[in-house]
Amino acid sequence: MFIISRCLLGCHCKYNGGHNRSERVLDFASCHSCLSVCPETRAELPSPRPPAEHQQGERLRILDREGKDLTEDFVRGAELSYRDVLEEASKRGEVVEGAILKANSPSCGAGMIYDGTFSGTKIPGNGVFAEMLIKAGIPVRTEKDEAFDFPPAASEKPDETK
Repeated sequence: MFIISRCLLGCHCKYNGGHNRSERVLDFASCHSCLSVCPETRAELPSPRPPAEHQQGERLRILDREGKDLTEDFVRGAELSYRDVLEEASKRGEVVEGAILKANSPSCGAGMIYDGTFSGTKIPGNGVFAEMLIKAGIPVRTEKDEAFDFPPAASEKPDETK
C-alpha cells in the first residue's frame, strides 16, 4: 500500500482551498493500492487558512503567516494520519511500501521545505508527517521526483531460485 497526499489527487484540502492535482500521481495511484491522507485536515485545520512554514531553530515550530503557532496541530495531524495508515494497512493485510507526498509542505515536504520567511526560499528539511514516515523506515518521494522508484517492501523477498 502506498500513502499519497490527498491534494495531489485533486482534493481541495490545500491551505488556500485549492489542490495540487498531479496527473503522474493519479496514474501511479490507478495502478497501486493507495491510501490518501492530509495531515493538516486530519488535525481539523481549516481550508482556506493562512500559509504556515517551519521556523528555524533548535525545536520544531510551525507558524502561520500571521504568527499563530500551529506546531501542536501539525504534530497531531501527522500522528493521527500515521495511525490511520497503519490501521488501514493492517485491515487490508498489506505492507506500507512508500509514500508520494506534496513537495515543500510543512507536513509532507521531503528533502526541502520553506524556510519560515514566507519568501518562497527553500532549505533542506522534512515536513512533520514526512519525517515521521522516514523515521519509521517508509520511503518517501514527492510529486517532483523524476521517478516513483520504491524498493521492494520488507515482506517481499526476492525470488532466489532464478
